[in-house]
Amino acid sequence: MASSVASTNGSNGSSACHSLYHIENSNVENKAERFLKAFAAIIQYGDYKSLLDSYCASSAKCSRCVVTCPIYQVSQDPKDIPCYRAGLLLDTYKRHFTVGGWLKARITNNRELTDAGVDEMAELFYRCTACRRCSLECPLGLDHGLVTRLGRYILSMAGIAPKALQVSVREQLEGETHNTSKIPKPAFLDNVEFLAEEMEEMLDIKLTFPIDQPDRKHVFFCAVSDYLMEPDTLMGNAAVLYAAGDWDRWTIGTGNIDAINYGLFYNDWHLERIIRQLVTEVKRLHGRSILIGECGHASRTAHDFVPVFGGEETYPVQSFIEYTFDCLEKGKIRLDPDIVTERVTYHDPCNIARSGWIVQQPRTILKSFVKDFVEMAPNGKKNYCCGGGGGLVSMDETHEFRMDVAGRVKANQLRATGAEIVVAPCANCKKQLKELVEYHKLPCRVVGLHDLILEAIDIPGGKTAKQRQAKQICALAS
Repeated sequence: MASSVASTNGSNGSSACHSLYHIENSNVENKAERFLKAFAAIIQYGDYKSLLDSYCASSAKCSRCVVTCPIYQVSQDPKDIPCYRAGLLLDTYKRHFTVGGWLKARITNNRELTDAGVDEMAELFYRCTACRRCSLECPLGLDHGLVTRLGRYILSMAGIAPKALQVSVREQLEGETHNTSKIPKPAFLDNVEFLAEEMEEMLDIKLTFPIDQPDRKHVFFCAVSDYLMEPDTLMGNAAVLYAAGDWDRWTIGTGNIDAINYGLFYNDWHLERIIRQLVTEVKRLHGRSILIGECGHASRTAHDFVPVFGGEETYPVQSFIEYTFDCLEKGKIRLDPDIVTERVTYHDPCNIARSGWIVQQPRTILKSFVKDFVEMAPNGKKNYCCGGGGGLVSMDETHEFRMDVAGRVKANQLRATGAEIVVAPCANCKKQLKELVEYHKLPCRVVGLHDLILEAIDIPGGKTAKQRQAKQICALAS
């Protein structure tokens, strides 16, 4: 696989990714000293020491991970081998934070960490999409994606981090709007009202989105982009809730409309604060559970970290994919199998699929109403990243790298399926894949799972999917 991908691209991949180090650190002085101080603090106050000791006791340099890494398969650069990248941080830990490493350095005159060494780690940790596919192959069970996260965390605490991530998180935690897209509350309310009118016209039902309603079962959070750039995803979520008879059991809270948590990509402290902000909104509304829309990393952060950082009173977390699957299994919704006639394939977002958490549910949903469904190979837990994972998709300066290197294996996968529709239930994946489709001129469109459900769902008391389709055909004919 590695050789075939590399031969397709020649040296293009290497030149395109010569340097991703567009991190705002040009004014940072004494990088090595700052890095080591941050590392020491994280070891002292965090939970990483036992993990680092365990990893350092293992040989992390067998390079078996090369067969799984889509970055290395294209670039063929030895520095893109996951265990090489992880080794930089592990060697720094051994040299500066273990007695054995200190003694060995005295005997062998092993140099201390330099600013150039910090620069190399910053470059390589942000070439990794943190997809964690390499963890499936490592014979010793090392999670190189987790080491990447730790490396980014240390860099961030040393004052070295991508500006795009810093700006978004600062607005979410400290800005007036408390969301990563800086949508003010009046604009948000106007947009939700507009979407309700769109749904009324489309589905022939009268509804108003529930805002700040207390004592509801579900408090709903989606990626803020669903209110702006991906409204069909949000309307698909709403259509399922309405058709399932749960319209009076959910609410959106204006105190926090954004499920995005970029802390996952570069700073554990920010990750924790954003989780606490989400939990605070559920408490304010006296909700009983957290319902997360279509976003891979938002689903994972809430699912994995609400129990950790949510405080004494945590809440059950459910992905909207799980909710829709449950509705389908119980017969609460009906999806018309005659609406979608195109060939459809499904992209597994790494954050919900790598652990095996959400793999079969979306496929069961799709196969219930899509006649021509085709899989990518490999898929599920072994899927390939879209190429924009780990926050890379939010950094415009990484575009060429994401298209030519990080996403090239995924582009080849898409082309091989012959699919006309690619379903990707993740805000970041959809953005990356849409750019990838355009860049590589692939003959398909990218949609969310609930975008497609919106086309096929029958609405009780409203228009059926066939009636809506007939209206669209008449409108196009006229």
